[in-house]
Amino acid sequence: MATPRCGVKDKVGPAADGRSKRYALQGSRWRTKSLTYKISKYPTGLNKQEVDKEIANAFGVWSSETDLTFTRKTAHENVSLVQLSHMYSRSARVMVLSDQSYRIRLQVHIEIRFEVGEHGDGDPFDGPGGTLAHAYFPVYGGDAHFDDSERWTIKTYRGTNLFQVAAHEFGHSLGLSHSDVKSALMAPFYRGYDPHFILDQDDVSAIQVRLR
Repeated sequence: MATPRCGVKDKVGPAADGRSKRYALQGSRWRTKSLTYKISKYPTGLNKQEVDKEIANAFGVWSSETDLTFTRKTAHENVSLVQLSHMYSRSARVMVLSDQSYRIRLQVHIEIRFEVGEHGDGDPFDGPGGTLAHAYFPVYGGDAHFDDSERWTIKTYRGTNLFQVAAHEFGHSLGLSHSDVKSALMAPFYRGYDPHFILDQDDVSAIQVRLR
C-alpha cells in the first residue's frame, strides 16, 4: 500500500545556488485578505457540525500567522429582495422562493468537497490510503477535495486526521507548494495524528513570504 500523502505534485528541488530548498511558493496568491469558503459536500462518516469546526480550525492555522480571514458560507443562503439588489448577478445563482425571499447559491473563494473516485476534475481518488486529498492553487480557484474513501477522524490516532490534512491542503489553496522539511505541515506525506500540533517555522516563513 502506498504511503498516504497529498495528491498535489511535488515541485521542491535544489535552489539555484545549490543549497537545499525548504518551503516552495507556487507563484499565485489571492488579491484579497478576506476569503470565503463553503463545504458543499460533507464526508459520510462524520457529524457536519464537527466537520465545520475542524475545517474552521484548519483555516485558523493560517490566519493565526497572517492577516488573512476566512468566513464560512453555507451552500445556499436565503436573502431578501433588498439584499439581492445589492448583489452582482454573476456572483450567485438565484432561485425565487417567494415574492419576498430568494435563495442564492453563493460563489466563494474556496469550495470544499469530499468525493470518491472520479469527481469531475480529471484527478480521481484512489480509494483508502495513497492520495488523501488535493487542492488547487489560487490561480486555479483554490478548491480543496478530500477522498471520502478515507476514514476521516477527529482527535484520535485511528484513521486519518481531518484537521491536519485540511490545514495542509489549505496551504496549497493559499499558494504554497510542498516543502522538503519533514517536520513542516507542507511536507507531502501524512505523518499521522499529532495531538500537540503546531505550525512549523518553515510553514510560517512560507506563508508570510507568500503574502508580501
